[in-house]
Amino acid sequence: MAQKVKLSTIAETLGISTATVSLALRDSPLVAGLTREKIKEQARALGYIYNRRAASLRTSRSGIIGVVVHDIMNPFYGEILKAIESELDRSRHTFLLSNHYDSVEKQRNFLETLLQLGADGVIMSPAIGTPMEDMQLAEDNGMAPILVARSLEGSDLPTYRGDDSYGISLATNHLIGLGHTSIAMIGGTDQTSTGRDRYQGYVNALRKAGIDVDPDLRIPGPRSMQGGFEAAVHFLSLPQKPTAAVCWNDLVAIGLMNGIFRAGLVPGKDISVTGYDDLEEASISMPALTTVSNGQAEVGRLAARALLDRLAGSHEPDGIHLIKPEMRIRQSTSPYRPRT
Repeated sequence: MAQKVKLSTIAETLGISTATVSLALRDSPLVAGLTREKIKEQARALGYIYNRRAASLRTSRSGIIGVVVHDIMNPFYGEILKAIESELDRSRHTFLLSNHYDSVEKQRNFLETLLQLGADGVIMSPAIGTPMEDMQLAEDNGMAPILVARSLEGSDLPTYRGDDSYGISLATNHLIGLGHTSIAMIGGTDQTSTGRDRYQGYVNALRKAGIDVDPDLRIPGPRSMQGGFEAAVHFLSLPQKPTAAVCWNDLVAIGLMNGIFRAGLVPGKDISVTGYDDLEEASISMPALTTVSNGQAEVGRLAARALLDRLAGSHEPDGIHLIKPEMRIRQSTSPYRPRT
C-alpha cells in the first residue's frame, strides 16, 4: 500500500503543489519549518515511503556515504563515527560502514561496492599500503573521498586528523617536567603517518630537553589493551629501567598499567604512564589516566562537513587539516622517584 502513495497524493490532500511536498520531504529550507512538519506528518499518515532509487535518478545523487576505518571496536574510531553520523543525519544522508583491519583488498572491495551503489562519497582512514590508484578510481567515478585519522603519502586529498607530533610532545614534555629522563615509548608502527608522527614528537621533545634518544626504549607494535598488557613484561625488563612511558593510545596505556600492577608495582606512583586520545575509559581507569585529547569528535564533524560541502559544490582547500591536541593531567603521572 505504501508503494502506491505518490507525492501528488500528499499534495492533493493538503492543497499544495507536488514540488513543495518534494522539497519538504528533503528538508529544503525553501519550505517553512511548520509547513515541512505538516507535510511530513501527512506523509506518515498516508504511509508514504521515500523512494531513494527514483530520487537518485532525478538528482544524480544516491544520498549514500561510505565510511571505512581500521576497526570500529577501537573507541577512537567509534567517537569519530559518532560525530560523522550526527553530521550526516542533519542532511538525511545514509552511511554504510566497513572495517578494513589494514587489509587493502578488503578496503578495495568496499570501495568497489560503494561505486556499484552509486555512493556520493566516502570518509576513510586508509589501510596501510593504500595505493593512490584506489583513491583516483573513486574520484574518477564521481565518489568524493575524504580522509580521517591517517594521511596518505603522495595524496593531496582533504585530510582531517589530530596533530600527532605535537600531541605526543605534550605528553613527553609533561613527563620531562616531572623530572623523568628515562622515558619509554610503547606502541604504534612506522607504517602509518600516525605512528611516524607520534614517534617523531617523542624524539623531538627528548632532544629539545637535552635527553639522549635511546632506540631500545621504544617498544613498537601494541595498539590494543591486550597489546599494552603484554608489553609490560618487556617494559619492566628493560636494562635502562625507565621510570615513565608514553603510550601510543589510551588502550595501550590502560593495558600497560594493568601489567605494571600485576607485577607488584603501582602505576602513577612507581611508574608514570601517559595515554593518547582521551577516551571515555581514560578518566575512569585506575588510576585515572593522564592523556592527550586528540579531538576525535571534531575530526569526524569536520570531515563530514567537508564532504557535504564538496557535494554541494564548494569545499575547503585540499591537503591536511590538523586539530590541535590538549593535555589532560590526571593521576597516572607523578614526579620522578628512583626505582629501588
